[in-house]
Amino acid sequence: MLAQEIIRAKRDGQALDEAQINHFVRGLVDNSWSEGQVAALGMAVFLRGMGRDEAVLLTRAMMNSGRVMRWPDMPGPVLDKHSSGGVGDKVSLMLAPMVAACGGYVPMIAGRGLGHTGGTVDKLEAIPGYTTTPDPLRFDQIVRSLGCAIIGQTADLAPADKRFYATRDVTATVESVPLITASILSKKLAAGLEGLAMDIKCGNGAFASTPEFAKELAESIVAVAGGAGLKTRALITDMNQILGTDVGNSLEVIETIRYLKGEHREPRLHEVTLALCAEMLVLGGLAADTAAARVKLQAALNSGAAAEKFAKMVVALGGPADLMERPEAYLTAAPVVKPVAAPHAGVITTMSTRDLGVAIVELGGGRRKAGDAIDMRVGFSDVKPLGTRVAAGEPLALIHAADAAAADRAIASYLAACTLGEADVAATPMVMAEVG
Repeated sequence: MLAQEIIRAKRDGQALDEAQINHFVRGLVDNSWSEGQVAALGMAVFLRGMGRDEAVLLTRAMMNSGRVMRWPDMPGPVLDKHSSGGVGDKVSLMLAPMVAACGGYVPMIAGRGLGHTGGTVDKLEAIPGYTTTPDPLRFDQIVRSLGCAIIGQTADLAPADKRFYATRDVTATVESVPLITASILSKKLAAGLEGLAMDIKCGNGAFASTPEFAKELAESIVAVAGGAGLKTRALITDMNQILGTDVGNSLEVIETIRYLKGEHREPRLHEVTLALCAEMLVLGGLAADTAAARVKLQAALNSGAAAEKFAKMVVALGGPADLMERPEAYLTAAPVVKPVAAPHAGVITTMSTRDLGVAIVELGGGRRKAGDAIDMRVGFSDVKPLGTRVAAGEPLALIHAADAAAADRAIASYLAACTLGEADVAATPMVMAEVG
């Protein structure tokens, strides 16, 4: 079988069969397919699309391209959640311990920041000593004993996806629904899950900027996951403004700790976290319906059980034992904190969320290119949500920066990204749609 004949078939709009897809995936791993051939097939799929059956075959083949985790004799359901990425999205940090406190087992393999969106692994690495790369046996032990562990992606899980994604990233073929679907699900299936909740972010700060694209992606993921044997539900959630009150790695860990301890729960962040956790409990048979699941989850928060799970996970992965009690002792503060003063009185009517994510990168809180070091201290805090009425000079947010010049640039970017008007803004639902 020749690579160029497989490319030709897809170029001409034909459906690829299992043998052709397996040949391609083997070629990704053993390098028998050149970069040019990988790029050509990626472009052919981008232009011609893939049917659901093809997407299932590609997902399964990439899943089986490396190690596939097994969880024999687990006393409860193995569950996870995946987000398509947003600004201020620290949901995973609360969700894993909350679900674990309700009887689920969450072996979460998370990603780093991508473009303007923050990464869960980067946030956790703001905690001194926390290792996101434990050996597989240690990861297994922590998940079994505590119910959750959040770590980074390993080279032996779905290695075909890693190479294919790197090529797509530089050939303008990332925005393909079947390829996004296969990329996400190959890694989740390799983690040995029994249920998956998908958070498809939608809005001006999301990869899926329109409801139509978000729905197409959600339906594809749910259908392909089902075809590959993984029960999945997808929520389409609002990303037309920053999620929560803080953005930036250390700041988001502090917001997580305050959330788990009940000191501060921003309503939109609380709603999306509860909604996703509830779907996971229902998928895992731990609650009869989402209403019952929410009662269990709120009890886990109120009792301190979820906070305790998070604290134990941090210690098990090398972090400090008293992080929950003294977060400021470990999560270093930025040397410069300046307010973003409202230029005039009004209501915050729009927020260009993607631009605010880019401003975090420019502060040093994200990567301009792979391998860049991140300044964990920088970001925004006390972010006022859409619909807030402010007086002239009142802070829209606080900027945390490495120096005054960087703070001033970020203030200018923040003001450019927000619109102040006169009319009140109608509240939009946090969960825009459900699929599955």
